[in-house]
Amino acid sequence: MNKVLIADDDSDLREIVRDVLQEEGFHVLEAPDGMSAIELFKAETPDAVLIDLKMPRMDGIETMRELKKIDGGVPVIILSGHGDIRKAVEAIKSGAYDFAEKPPDFKRLVITLKRATERRDLELQMNRTSAALESSLENQFGKSRAMKKVIAQIKQIAPTDFSVIIQGETGTGKSFVAEAIHNMSKRFDDPFVCVDIGLIPDLLVESELFGYKKGAFTGADRDKKGYFETADHGTIFMDELENMSAHVQGKLLSFIEKKKIYPLGCTVPIDMDLRIIAATNKDIGMRVKKQEFREDLFYRLGEFIMPLPPLRERAEDIPFFARKFAFEAAKELSRQIRGITDGALGRLKTHPWPGNLRELKNVMRRAVLLSEDDIIRESSISFPSGGLSVDNDSCSFLSLKDSMKDLEKKLISQAMEASGGNKTRAAETLGISYKNLFDKLKEYGIK
Repeated sequence: MNKVLIADDDSDLREIVRDVLQEEGFHVLEAPDGMSAIELFKAETPDAVLIDLKMPRMDGIETMRELKKIDGGVPVIILSGHGDIRKAVEAIKSGAYDFAEKPPDFKRLVITLKRATERRDLELQMNRTSAALESSLENQFGKSRAMKKVIAQIKQIAPTDFSVIIQGETGTGKSFVAEAIHNMSKRFDDPFVCVDIGLIPDLLVESELFGYKKGAFTGADRDKKGYFETADHGTIFMDELENMSAHVQGKLLSFIEKKKIYPLGCTVPIDMDLRIIAATNKDIGMRVKKQEFREDLFYRLGEFIMPLPPLRERAEDIPFFARKFAFEAAKELSRQIRGITDGALGRLKTHPWPGNLRELKNVMRRAVLLSEDDIIRESSISFPSGGLSVDNDSCSFLSLKDSMKDLEKKLISQAMEASGGNKTRAAETLGISYKNLFDKLKEYGIK
């Protein structure tokens, strides 16, 4: 039952309006003047207010302004005499929902109040949903200032159909951000399809993305839908965009321009309606400058570019995620975890986290497994091959970029040594893809 506050110094009018509104199912509150209305409003928080334009002590417009200071969203309807129409119009310009002449047309007044309270209910519901969504995204991505900015961007971009490029280091949660955008979009009931370009052999990327017809090539014994057709009406998320060949870049550009795909061996195009979200751990803009990525495709895909900060740049999120991952691991491993010591958190905060959240999750799973008394202590924290701390003396003369490369090389070497040269296990330990590891081994000359 919606509550309506009537503020009018005419007790007879108040009684008539009260009786009419109560018959329509409203709970009615009454005040003889503006000052009383404000006090009653604070105590009862009504869903709508009827205010007489002319009242003693405080007129209707001044009363409305005071009420709006308390709750800016409450709908206020001004009651005015025939000669006060101009002032009633001014009241609407000042924030009133509507006005009604006295004596009011009760049928119209009831309709206006129902519309006002329905809109009020919807706004309150949307505010509650937004607050719950904000909390949910913070629980997923962190509460640091940097991540609050990312969350704000997710909420802004999700309702649109903009194509998005998410840029961030390996393990920063690009796929989770992409899925959050999809889940908050108008396509949330349709497929969300993930494809990691880096895991598909170059010769198969086109057929995997766009599909093929039976007989298109040797071994094509049946029609096969590609990732794009599977994602129709939904969202396709393409990770490791930087690994896309020039030929496939051209095919992707053609799709974006025409909204049609041509499966291999097919001369008839298939209309597609889907949103593209791409991700990369490289600076695609720099790759465009180096002519390693098509400029026209970059501008088509990058209608909105969302950078994700690495974990080392938001250390305030580390305790939050450490506890979250620890309790998730405890549930998975059927262990009891009561807390994490300050010493353990301190060690986590000083680690450079080249593998970002993915690495932290692996570290906390090991910590839960190694904890002996339901408490994660500093001794429970282990990094690949026993951990690695940055030697300040050896890095003091290096640039940050060179220091990070040196650190990355050492971590990869340690992971390869710990895995006995098994690249698949080393990639899992580092929280990166096999192809990414293969490229890094080649780059650093590690065998």
